Amino acid sequence: MERPIVYLQNLNKQDFLIGDNNHELQRIATEKYLELKQILATGKTPKIILSQPEPVQFIASFIAACAANCHIFLCNPNWGKQEWQQVIDLVKPDIIWGKVEHSPSLPLPTPVPFGKLRSRLRSRQADSHTLREATLTATLTASRLPSSHTLIMIPTGGSSGQIKFAIHTWETLTASVKGFTEYFQIQQVNSCCVLPLYHVSGLMQFMRSLTTGGKLAIAPFKELTSGQISSINPADFFISLVPTQLQIFLENPQLTAWLAQFNTVLLGGGPAWPELLEPAKFHRIRLAPTYGMTETASQIATLKPDDFLNGITSSGQILPHAQVTIRNQNGEILQPNEIGNITIQAQSLALGYYPHTWENQNHLQIDDLGFLDTQGYLNIIGRSSDKIITGGENIYPSEIESAIRATQMVNDVCIIGLPDKHWGQAVTAIYIPKNSNISSCKIQTHLTHQLSKFKIPKHWIPLPTLPRNAQGKINRQQLQQIALKFLQNLS
Repeated sequence: MERPIVYLQNLNKQDFLIGDNNHELQRIATEKYLELKQILATGKTPKIILSQPEPVQFIASFIAACAANCHIFLCNPNWGKQEWQQVIDLVKPDIIWGKVEHSPSLPLPTPVPFGKLRSRLRSRQADSHTLREATLTATLTASRLPSSHTLIMIPTGGSSGQIKFAIHTWETLTASVKGFTEYFQIQQVNSCCVLPLYHVSGLMQFMRSLTTGGKLAIAPFKELTSGQISSINPADFFISLVPTQLQIFLENPQLTAWLAQFNTVLLGGGPAWPELLEPAKFHRIRLAPTYGMTETASQIATLKPDDFLNGITSSGQILPHAQVTIRNQNGEILQPNEIGNITIQAQSLALGYYPHTWENQNHLQIDDLGFLDTQGYLNIIGRSSDKIITGGENIYPSEIESAIRATQMVNDVCIIGLPDKHWGQAVTAIYIPKNSNISSCKIQTHLTHQLSKFKIPKHWIPLPTLPRNAQGKINRQQLQQIALKFLQNLS
């Protein structure tokens, strides 16, 4: 795939953004690129925070920063002061594009005066040159660089309270796109994006459309749920959802019918439960459960829709740009159907966490446990760090959560382990009951024939909501604090 500078040049030729904003996108991207070229001429490569909630502004800024070979940090405009304090201290940015929530005591750099730069640029051009001609001259010069120096920092880890940035490059992101197109055997990818662009799941939808000559439709999730359904032909598009979004879609007949028209509905960001997948299958939604992470630039395993509709429940086969092995605690590769730690090799693998690179950039051993079956399908068991050891028995939360959801008495549930002087850890259920008449005793009665006695939670804590982030991931650290405080108040 081409370098980002080529896509900047071709923005006026490729109307890839659905709607009437393509001209505005090209104009903003061009002007921001010229701004950055002037800064680079001073010998400094600026660090840019991009915290732009408006999609056209975000995309234009991202393309400009990548084309100019700058270091760009994608940020959530809705972070609070404490999170922004972390980010500013870590990044020490030169430029901030977009919204930043900060306290008066938080030192922020002075944004570059873009208007003055643009005036200076225009004054240096001859009268016969337009801004577009000046841009072409600059882009042709930049395109002779031997390789991209762009560093793209994508946030991860915010749900645990400590924000990290996975270091990616244009090459790692496009390697993910290439693996995706080869796996689905398509040349162009049309994406309907309902996820935030600063997150890897939203960013990669944009990247797939831009770099393959496809179309991108931005459909904010809140607008969809309020009845503003996009006018695209869903059969020509991929859409990506997280499990909590799919659940909301399935509760709305109009959205369910719309979702069932899509070519493929990618589902990621966290494990989905059987009670969510069964209705999707019933409505013939072409679901493609995926497995991946920020560090791998989105999915490295995906279940194809036909496999899903035929009853396969795994995370699918490995995409061509990646390799997965299952290893034991000694690092030895295990045989098919043997459970162990997942180790990933991928051309889309991040270089490290800013500002440090990993010593071994060829392998990434992660906290997840799983196995590969004899057909090469990846099956996820759970996270090693989420494992609960109670009375010497190993318990994985996903099994208990699935059993509790199957009672159809809860809207949401999370299983954690709390310190216990007798058992080591006590299995604890934090849940949202479907109505006020549902007690933990009723749920436990249904579980007695489904789970071993030691797996049935010892503590039950009802809450009105569970702390999930925009991608549907549970903040387990916060749940631990809530649960401990709840039990202390009972004692």
